Amino acid sequence: MNSEITKNVESKMNKTIESLEEKLKTVRAGRANPSSLDRVTVDYYGSQTPLKQLATISVPEATQLLIKPFDKTCLKDIEKAIFESNLGYTPNNDGESIRIVIPALTEDRRKELIKQVKAIGEESKISIRNIRHEGLEAVKKEDLAEDEEKSIEKDIQDKVNSFNKEIDNLVKEKEKELMTV
Repeated sequence: MNSEITKNVESKMNKTIESLEEKLKTVRAGRANPSSLDRVTVDYYGSQTPLKQLATISVPEATQLLIKPFDKTCLKDIEKAIFESNLGYTPNNDGESIRIVIPALTEDRRKELIKQVKAIGEESKISIRNIRHEGLEAVKKEDLAEDEEKSIEKDIQDKVNSFNKEIDNLVKEKEKELMTV
């Protein structure tokens, strides 16, 4: 039973790391990356729809994104959603598609993005702590000997420490990427 609890805790923590990696991909680092638009949702016929479900997003040049909607009537809505997404992008609508020229990151924007990255990292650490709490609660519900309970609690805490180090490393990597000009 005890290994089941630790496996469950570890599985949830791995999912947290995967989620962190996905979120960090959406933070742009000066070059065009279609995943930077993953969090953009468009008001499409009254419902919020992810941009990638409404259009193809390609990278024709290193500093440019090209968005070709499947339905040309939603061009204005896509343009508005990108503008309001607070990504620092200015969409250019040519009637057929939308081009976004990725501006060079200013020092202030880099610092702002680093704060955003640290906040995302902190959210992941909070998630890890919540998973630890759930794991410890599950251990207490089991009718285990005291030394076995302490052993499982130590295993869970070791996993928390290792996952927190991994989160710190991912955040530091992204910071380094953002500060590279």
